[in-house]
Amino acid sequence: MDQGAVDELKAKKLCHACVGEAYLSGEIAREGKRVKCSYCGKTRRCYSIGDVAERVQVAFEQHYVRTSDQPTSWQYRLMSDSESSYDWSRDGEPVTDAIANAAEIPQEAAEDIQQLLEAEHDDFDSAAMGEESEFSGDTYYEEKGTSDRVWQEEWRNFENSLKTEARFFSRTAARHLASIFDGIDDLRTSSGQPSVLDAGPGTDFHAVYRARVFQSRDKLEEALCRPDTHLGSPPASVAAAGRMNARGISVFYGSNDPKVAIAEVRPPVGSQVAVARFEIIKPLRLLDLTALTAVTVTGSIFDPDHAGRMERAMFLRTLTERITKPVMPDDEHFEYLATQAIADFLATESSIPIDGIIFPSVQAAGDVLNVVLFHKAARVEAVTLPKGTEIRARTGHMEEEGWEDDYEVVEEVPPAPEEPAAETKPKSGWPNFAALAALPWEPHDPDWRDVSLRVVIDTVTVHQVRRVEFETDEFIVTRRRWKKHEPDF
Repeated sequence: MDQGAVDELKAKKLCHACVGEAYLSGEIAREGKRVKCSYCGKTRRCYSIGDVAERVQVAFEQHYVRTSDQPTSWQYRLMSDSESSYDWSRDGEPVTDAIANAAEIPQEAAEDIQQLLEAEHDDFDSAAMGEESEFSGDTYYEEKGTSDRVWQEEWRNFENSLKTEARFFSRTAARHLASIFDGIDDLRTSSGQPSVLDAGPGTDFHAVYRARVFQSRDKLEEALCRPDTHLGSPPASVAAAGRMNARGISVFYGSNDPKVAIAEVRPPVGSQVAVARFEIIKPLRLLDLTALTAVTVTGSIFDPDHAGRMERAMFLRTLTERITKPVMPDDEHFEYLATQAIADFLATESSIPIDGIIFPSVQAAGDVLNVVLFHKAARVEAVTLPKGTEIRARTGHMEEEGWEDDYEVVEEVPPAPEEPAAETKPKSGWPNFAALAALPWEPHDPDWRDVSLRVVIDTVTVHQVRRVEFETDEFIVTRRRWKKHEPDF
């Protein structure tokens, strides 16, 4: 096709009404010029066919692949088999049909776009050798699958940088996490389930169970007296490193099932586990990793950002498995670095407010969930006790037959004070400094966090671990013996 014919085709106009694909049609309606359409004859907002061809080319580069014009070796064997009825046909659809169906435009417009793109990709040497070029009239195209290969590679680089390069203040890691999680609250599953859910009062997720293992009877009794301080998140000075927190960062781990809460603390046989239910008393927003496994993205192939969103969604569907995979105790120091970095990022750097993460349990099967509330959302409300209350607990008592397990907490409160006589106001306007000095001094609470959790006192239970059961996959080890043979020289 000579240049004059190419220029003539480029100048033809296509109106938004002749385009059935919603995204492209809307773009033309917003940004096109009001002229006469070359295909329907109506005066509407239009793009030139040259502009539409450019959009088609970009969309096909991102979402379509040209199929092979030759059978595979396996298909050749089937075709040459006299007993086979196999008849080879090329995959995909003819290029003009593919263009017309993708943009939902008239066949004439699709043919004009195909001719423009064929002229642009025309290769004299390839044509001389009988090879197809992109968009030539006899090519076939089909939509290609989404690949998250680039995202997977970037994740491996992210993990490696944390382990070997910069564990703290890594801007590379921060940028990678931002690319993954920015705007994640807009994602939904095919059933409409959000990836970030609301928790707390008036929601379906308003309570969690937390367990703590004890091997000392004295420490257990201390915890039963004040479950708010001993069964809640630990003080920073004793906070051990976990899947979602570095050492010294106090967070709240819990579960929606008390049995799973026990399994998660991995209690040894002979120990005792205290479990309590905690109400979430403050509205929180939690990233639900279980929803990420089914996130879907809808959009148009003519949206230049759509391919990237599809690749990101594909990666997110595998991210939950990466974050929650079982880690051997000897490997926790390094293998938890990535998940700890994610939690730190979401707690402090994320563009959307996130207070914690919901994730599936690796210790128990079924529809059970674990939750980690970040430090900012892990404060437990102190149990209200009358001033001067003395608390004692017991875990059992001796009977004639021997020790009898019996868990009890007793609160001994002081008698109610008598009503004080009405004081006469001093005639002077000065404060009563003697009375102020007599007031008991109480230290200022340095904890800046709002209270997010309240322990339900009457839900506290103690579980004595008698045995631990395992579910395993058994494999037989085969053993063979071979006789060595001396090499021949």
